[in-house]
Amino acid sequence: MDALGSMGNTLARRAEEQSPTDKLLKLLENPFQAQLAQRSVIAGLGTSVGFTVLLAIGFSLLRPFNSYVYAPKLKIADDKHAPPPVGKGVFAWVGPILKTKEQDLLPLIGLDATVFLRILRMCRNMFLAIAVVGCGILIPVNLSKGVKFEDQNFISRLTPMNTYDKDNWGMVVCAWLFDIIVALFLWWNYRAVLRLRRQYYDSPEYQTSLHARTLMISDMPKNLRSDEGIGRLIDEVVPTSSFSRTAVARNVKELPELIEEHNQTVRKLEKYLARYLKDPNNLPAKRPECKPSKKDPSYGSYPRGQKLDAIEYLTGRIKELEIEIKEARLTVDNRNPLPYGFATYEAIEEAHSIAFASKKKHPQGTTIVLAPRPNDIIWKNLPLSPAQRRRRRMVNNLWVILLTLLWVAPNAMISVFLISLSNLGQLWDAFQRSLAAHTTWWSIVQGVASPAITSLVYLVLPIIFRRLAIRAGDKTKTGRERHVAAKLYTFFVFNFLLIFSIFSTAWTFVYTIIVKTNNREDAWKAIQEAQFGKGLFTSLCNISPFWITWLLQRNLGAAVDLAQLWTLVWSFCVRKFSSPTPREIIELTAPQAFDYASYYNYFLFYSTVTLCYGTIQPLALPACAIYFALDVYLKKYLLLYIFITKIESGGMFWRMFYNRMVFATVLANLVVFLSVWVQGNNSHLQAYCVAPLPVLMIAFKVYCKRTFDDKIHYYTTRNMLKDPEASPSKHFNDKKDRFSTRFGHPALYRPLITPMVHASAQNKLAGVYGGRLTDSNAPGSGESASVSGYSDTYAMDAMQDGRPGRKAQGIPGFEMVPENRLDFAYYKGRSEFADEHGGSGGIYGKAEDIIRSDTPASSLGFGSDSRPGTPVGGMTGRRNFSNYPPMPSPYDGQGDIGASYAGGNPRFYTQPNDSQSGLVQSAADMPMVTPGAYHDPRDASQERRAPGFLGGGPQGYGGLPQHPIDEPDTDPTSYDYFRARRNNGGGQPGQGF
Repeated sequence: MDALGSMGNTLARRAEEQSPTDKLLKLLENPFQAQLAQRSVIAGLGTSVGFTVLLAIGFSLLRPFNSYVYAPKLKIADDKHAPPPVGKGVFAWVGPILKTKEQDLLPLIGLDATVFLRILRMCRNMFLAIAVVGCGILIPVNLSKGVKFEDQNFISRLTPMNTYDKDNWGMVVCAWLFDIIVALFLWWNYRAVLRLRRQYYDSPEYQTSLHARTLMISDMPKNLRSDEGIGRLIDEVVPTSSFSRTAVARNVKELPELIEEHNQTVRKLEKYLARYLKDPNNLPAKRPECKPSKKDPSYGSYPRGQKLDAIEYLTGRIKELEIEIKEARLTVDNRNPLPYGFATYEAIEEAHSIAFASKKKHPQGTTIVLAPRPNDIIWKNLPLSPAQRRRRRMVNNLWVILLTLLWVAPNAMISVFLISLSNLGQLWDAFQRSLAAHTTWWSIVQGVASPAITSLVYLVLPIIFRRLAIRAGDKTKTGRERHVAAKLYTFFVFNFLLIFSIFSTAWTFVYTIIVKTNNREDAWKAIQEAQFGKGLFTSLCNISPFWITWLLQRNLGAAVDLAQLWTLVWSFCVRKFSSPTPREIIELTAPQAFDYASYYNYFLFYSTVTLCYGTIQPLALPACAIYFALDVYLKKYLLLYIFITKIESGGMFWRMFYNRMVFATVLANLVVFLSVWVQGNNSHLQAYCVAPLPVLMIAFKVYCKRTFDDKIHYYTTRNMLKDPEASPSKHFNDKKDRFSTRFGHPALYRPLITPMVHASAQNKLAGVYGGRLTDSNAPGSGESASVSGYSDTYAMDAMQDGRPGRKAQGIPGFEMVPENRLDFAYYKGRSEFADEHGGSGGIYGKAEDIIRSDTPASSLGFGSDSRPGTPVGGMTGRRNFSNYPPMPSPYDGQGDIGASYAGGNPRFYTQPNDSQSGLVQSAADMPMVTPGAYHDPRDASQERRAPGFLGGGPQGYGGLPQHPIDEPDTDPTSYDYFRARRNNGGGQPGQGF
């Protein structure tokens, strides 16, 4: 009998035991258990506050000694755009942040950054008001009306889960008050954005910019793809429009790809040289080797797997690419016109009124809009037809949908095991024993690790979505960023809010129905008994503590942004543990572009989570308000002193943010409707009182759109056509506007980059090239025979012009960069650096498409700039030296290259360019030389640069005739013409050679 009893007990225990698969299915039914919820919230609050304070103190201590990381804009911005000075004190940075007002911010950081900070302040004030209202109403109601259970903690009792079958009007009142507060703040700030936008229109930068008075016409039919055809299309919309200068685009075909390959090849050569010449006194015994490029036309002639001398091969490849680029540029006018073009007008009012009149009209299928900034255009997408653009958008959307759906499975695993570690313990016995023995420790881990790991996932998604959006067919980069932010928000809401919140309920619902229908029960009856709404409401209440800890962790994320830990660590590692090229070091000192798309998505997602859970868990409201209250000051410092706006859109992110805030409010209304429907009495009166709110919010959106949008987007909507007999504008000038250059494809005129080498390796570099790459004994081994355009006599030491006995510094075809010039401040005016680091925004004293007037730059509101590498008087206009004879001026003061020189034979110095071939009539010549600051020979402090073929040395690697740069010696046969004149006055460190 005892044996039978023991056997029976064993069978019973085995019956009670479940396999890991059964346990997993059980966990999927109810993953959000709250055993550690209250301790996790407390741990999350403690770690968030503690680490935030530590990071803030660390930042305050490191800031005075790391200006490259914590205040790069103080050094590079011109006087007008420089942020307020900051002292060396530990907390000296706090004062300027508190004292700088919005009206001061607009000229300092631009409209995009100003609108961003206004949105932050709006969120702070809005959630502070909502937190006061929500906590003041919901907490007393839930505590007084809820049923108390001994196994529930204080945080659980704050939810309305225990207020069933009660007339709980607290949530209804809060839903109405929340909507009113959100609507009031959105309306008030819509008006403020309109006011800021009008100030932006009236600013000197906008009034004197070329893009402000220019229209972009796309999707043109073949029979109208000409300068005259653009005028005819505009006349179909506004027949009374005045004269405009028009330019139809030409097909550049492989030219952008050639330039990109050239730039990449130069960077590769710089990298090999940096490694090989790291210690010039102890060169490696073996020269660096590389495999030939697959894009090289002679790639097939090399044996498979063969490696070549990297320096020799890349130098030769650069020579070939430069010749190909020149030939392509000279023949571009013979190619077919593209379906887009531009038209510029004398008056801003006329251009905007025509754009407004064309808003709903598409003459012969074309689209006429205001032209974006030239550097904002995605040139490769402009020739796409509407059908191609639709197809690309559809493919991109399919990839986004696929990624969203594929993420459901890992997201479910996160929701099961990451939110509640006890779930993992049920499948892992050893972990369960540790969890029981160290409850406090694992409570801290759950409160800190789970939100942190979830946040790390968020860092990868913007990168994926941006790469997907690159080929989506967007015409502008800022438009693409807005679309990236919108798609990120959709992904986050679907996966990290909806699926994350309702997965367990949906799984339980489906699982229950399947089980009951397999038992031959009625399907409809099974659906009714499953009570999906009740289960969903319970799931939302159970998961709410996680969102409190997650919102508290956002404060830590804001402090990490301020501390710039990744930038510090990465910069240190690059400098100490690798062989960075001079170009890479210069880029490390440059200010980084602010990622508006990611930050807007984060703010929208935080707001959506808080609005949806605010009526279920009131503690989420102050957690979010605390985050915005802190971040509004931290982001203000970042935008004032560290980050730049890469491309200014004029505050156009506002509408994207506004639309999604309206959506978030509607989604929160649906959560309230669900809650009062399943928790209220059978009359559902509370639910019916909430039902009108989504409709009212949509009506509010339509009202704001019709009231504000046209005034925001257009300088004027009335027909402001200029009197034909009026005198021409001082801004309307072909030579000064250089319309074809600024609104031509950058591949037609952008200078190529010059290889940069550290000056410490200068002497060894001459030997490396002279001894290896040329043969002075070969016939015709003079200048034309050299790969670099020079003979091997450059292995000898050249003398400085006018200073016998002083060695000339520099190797033709290369730019020598001394140690004291490895700083972005000396190169901020050059397009190769400025384009990626905000040069087009005007913070360096130049705006990329300012129209030069007949008055000095200062009259337009641009101050002088005394910072290193910037000409005296700023970079916004030519200098007028009335007491001096005319000087050759290759630069127009805008950071671009002028079209002509004073003196000399222009045919010898100036390459025939595309505008001379008739690409755009009545337009200035396209520049074909290297960029740089305007150079006054009397000012030895100014930066100089090698003129070379588009930045490739005095004659480039192709040995092609070039413009001289500020060279008084016009005899090209002179030895000193290319060499010693580079060091006039003793030579300046960092100048090009």
